[in-house]
Amino acid sequence: MIKKFLKSKDTLIFSIVVIILVAAPFNLSDFRMNLLGKFICYAIVAIGIDLIWGYTGILSLGQGVFFGLGAYCMAMYLKLNSSNGKLPDFMDWSGLTKLPEFWKPFNSPVFAIIMAILVPVAIAFLLGYFTFRNRITGVYFSILSQALSIIFGVIFVGQQSVTGGSNGITNFDKIFGFSLKSPSVKAGLYYISLAFLIFTFIVCKLIAKGRLGRILIAIRDGENKLRFEGYNPTTYKVFVYCLSAAFAGIAGALFVGQVGIITPDEMGIVASIEMVIWVAVGGRGTIVGAVIGTLIMNIIKTGVSENFPSVWSYFLGAIFIIVVVFLPGGIMGIFKNIFRFRKEAA
Repeated sequence: MIKKFLKSKDTLIFSIVVIILVAAPFNLSDFRMNLLGKFICYAIVAIGIDLIWGYTGILSLGQGVFFGLGAYCMAMYLKLNSSNGKLPDFMDWSGLTKLPEFWKPFNSPVFAIIMAILVPVAIAFLLGYFTFRNRITGVYFSILSQALSIIFGVIFVGQQSVTGGSNGITNFDKIFGFSLKSPSVKAGLYYISLAFLIFTFIVCKLIAKGRLGRILIAIRDGENKLRFEGYNPTTYKVFVYCLSAAFAGIAGALFVGQVGIITPDEMGIVASIEMVIWVAVGGRGTIVGAVIGTLIMNIIKTGVSENFPSVWSYFLGAIFIIVVVFLPGGIMGIFKNIFRFRKEAA
């Protein structure tokens, strides 16, 4: 399976993308490098979405929640680390006089990183287990996952004294004792994010190419038939859903150090739907398509919003409609057609 993985066209395309991403910071300003680092974090989330949607057939419209929870866990550590023992500013403005008990363990970076993974996984397990066990699938699960975004958005906005409200948590200046303004630290966070993107791609691609991947595809194409064969689809669906939540949580933790802020908007419905669009544009069920779609869509979004701030959302919507109508296989579908034509011609 390893040889098959290394020789696959998807791995070749991903390797080219990685080479471009490795070399990009040498030709970009710190601001542009941070933007690209942000897109890499989004690509990690998109890979997880592709695994549960493209391969398993579970359309989750709440992945932004897991991304946001991971980011908030890391932001709590960064805020405490930057406050130098004082009460965080937004708590002081809200009238608190002492640090809430559940904030205190986040003085430890190790605890914050663990929670950035465990909290999203725990939420995904609870939602996934009770819905998949009761055979709630399709559009009904999508609606439930979307409701999750609404619930967490309302909670995080309403609890301003402990979450920063709609303004979120910001004003970080240190991470692990190093200044976030340092170019070397910014570059370090960028390459750490890229390394985790590579790790996520390898893990998900090996899953997709192996026996587990075949079971996930069987769940997507004929869950009842798989159940008749003696398999329990619930176990596999919960596992892959929790795995995607873990990837999203770590991506959020990497994101907040580079962007310097996390707000409830990142876990809202709009953010979660955008993530699904990235995968659709890149080509669902390919893993590498999720990466390409995320990078291209966010680069276009940045360029259009900078030059045409009032119409960029319509522009992105038009791209999505064009892809769905004329390119159902996404960008990777174009590559597959090219390879097929060449093979037929040969």
